[in-house]
Amino acid sequence: MAAVKEIYQFIDQIAPFCTQESFDNAGFLVGRGDREVQRVLVALDITPWVVDEAVRMGANLIVAHHPVIFQPVKSVTDESLVGRVLLALTEQKIAAICAHTNLDAAHGGVNGCLARTLELTDIGQLCQAGVDGKGRPYGIGRVGTAHQPGLSAARYAAYVKGRLGSASVRFVDGGRPVQKVAVGGGACGSMMEDALAQGCDTFVTADLKYNQFLDAKALGLNLMDAGHFPTEHVVCAPLVRRLSEAFPDVEVCLAQDHREVYANV
Repeated sequence: MAAVKEIYQFIDQIAPFCTQESFDNAGFLVGRGDREVQRVLVALDITPWVVDEAVRMGANLIVAHHPVIFQPVKSVTDESLVGRVLLALTEQKIAAICAHTNLDAAHGGVNGCLARTLELTDIGQLCQAGVDGKGRPYGIGRVGTAHQPGLSAARYAAYVKGRLGSASVRFVDGGRPVQKVAVGGGACGSMMEDALAQGCDTFVTADLKYNQFLDAKALGLNLMDAGHFPTEHVVCAPLVRRLSEAFPDVEVCLAQDHREVYANV
């Protein structure tokens, strides 16, 4: 049976924690490293309902994308949401490993999964941040050729919504058919200039602001906001498969109670 620290070491091999952004808090955040793991629950976030699901299935570890501890925590009590989640984890003896911007940037990570889900071909990096200890380039975002070049922005937005299961896709038509697409899972609106520099006519990301849509239209870029959850959740099922293959004696499951938090009317 694997220990928590062994699973952490495996994740560190595929998405080195040393490559995380300076603002981030990815890593082994809760629990005892030597505790044996029989069941792992993989989720985008460690929410109260994800913890409840982990308790029901008897999970010893939650592997998540977003850090359960992000801002400095001055107290751990039941008077705050973070405190209640941390108390539940510790009281139920459930460890937490969170792979955030290191998994965004890694080969086969969030952005690679997003590019493949959208059926891009000739996939390359949108922005290379460096090379890891094994000589592998890493960086946020990917670029590639659209699965069906020549679609209008509206038709491509509908395709993105269907492929990702998004509640909606907000978009602006930059006036060009979709040929070369950049993707940035989560909040990557600041990378519009990188997409344009790569010769992209379309950029799929999330959490965009009003002024960014205005700028994109003026710059002739089809800009699409497909939602934070859908553009990043694509990494969870592949992560389940990779953990299952690496640790065949451990039951690894994808969280079923964590979905897009909002709906459209």
